[in-house]
Amino acid sequence: MMDVLENQPAAELIEKIRAKTAKIGVIGLGYVGLPLAVEKAKAGFSVTGFDVQQKKVEMVNLGINYIGDVVDGDLKEVVKSGRLRASSDYDEINNLDAVAICVPTPIDKYKQPDLTYVENTTKEIAKRLHKGMLVVLESTTYPGTTEEVLKPILESTGLKCGEDFFLAYSPERVDPGNKVYKTKNTPKVVGGVTPVCTKVAAELYRNVLEGEVFEVSSPKVAEMEKIYENVFRHVNIALANEMAILCRRMGIDVWEVIEAAKTKPYGFMPFYPGPGIGGHCIPVDPYYLVWKAREYDYHTRFIELAGEINDYMPAYTVERAAEILNSFGKPLNGSKILILGVTYKKDIDDMRESPVLKIIGLLEKNGAKVTYSDPYVPEFAHNEKLYKSVEINAETLQSSDLVMITTDHEKFDYELIYRRSPAILDTRNALKDIKDPKIFKL
Repeated sequence: MMDVLENQPAAELIEKIRAKTAKIGVIGLGYVGLPLAVEKAKAGFSVTGFDVQQKKVEMVNLGINYIGDVVDGDLKEVVKSGRLRASSDYDEINNLDAVAICVPTPIDKYKQPDLTYVENTTKEIAKRLHKGMLVVLESTTYPGTTEEVLKPILESTGLKCGEDFFLAYSPERVDPGNKVYKTKNTPKVVGGVTPVCTKVAAELYRNVLEGEVFEVSSPKVAEMEKIYENVFRHVNIALANEMAILCRRMGIDVWEVIEAAKTKPYGFMPFYPGPGIGGHCIPVDPYYLVWKAREYDYHTRFIELAGEINDYMPAYTVERAAEILNSFGKPLNGSKILILGVTYKKDIDDMRESPVLKIIGLLEKNGAKVTYSDPYVPEFAHNEKLYKSVEINAETLQSSDLVMITTDHEKFDYELIYRRSPAILDTRNALKDIKDPKIFKL
């Protein structure tokens, strides 16, 4: 096994990394890429961010932040100092020593992986690949992607992985809105195609981040590790949702059950029910593993069952709304429903895969008149229709037949909501301290 110091291109790149003279690229300036680019620039590296959306490129170059987890001042400082700039010209990759790929990895309508962004990005890198270059994939994907998809494209140039260039996988760990763990202090997992690839990639992250850099034996291990993280949450949220459905039928408050279970100092980790799952990770990533498992003649029943339960929650939420209205002698058809919160989690502006969109669609399909309020989303378009946020005041609340708390933003005035709403479906337990017959839960 070749030692990293025996590989001259690797040794030279590590020396550049330690001296902070290595030029770094980040492709994809979204929720993962922009925070990573800013941290690399803050660490002293010269960073070029790439994005196909010209608007993002222009905003970054003006020091205008559009990602909640990035501190406005940090972005302005690294742009002003010249350590970070953005571009849509891939030819600038020719001058870089390392590139991180942070592009979307969605699923199609059949819930199968769509690696179009990853493949196209890798092809663009291959056109400019040079000796001594490091390429790291951060986008969540199925085990095998780095070696089965990226490596052949990059080696088609005639350069050999592990000798001439270095390839690794290091899964992003971004939790939008988390007030404690950010890109800077979250531990990082790194798995290279060869041991030398691992060492080079790990060296870069150790010179950027404060969190521990944990090396694994291969990209497959790192890819599976990331999927496992999200499957873990996926199935436990499904369990919480199923418990919520059962507890309601049994006349038990599932939230009180969870609070009681939390008192056990071992063997239990709290997960909470809700109107559905959202974000880029949990609704998407488990299906990458489901799809890949078929190649090995294995049916991931547990994961797929969790998916069925979680996918049912928007419909279940609408069913609860109909039941509540019926108890007041009102049909869902024609009722005025005020939705509070359309993002997939609280205190962020991220609507990716938000279950609230499905809820709105189902409510309107059944004839309900839907309005919404969200301090983070002044307007949005969905199914060729434009929705605009309304102000929460006594009039908007009192004129509604049912108010649904679907995202528990801290900015909401819950005292006003409670006092002025005729009936409330609280899907997030935001009004947990108030006991009133007009407050309903999932």
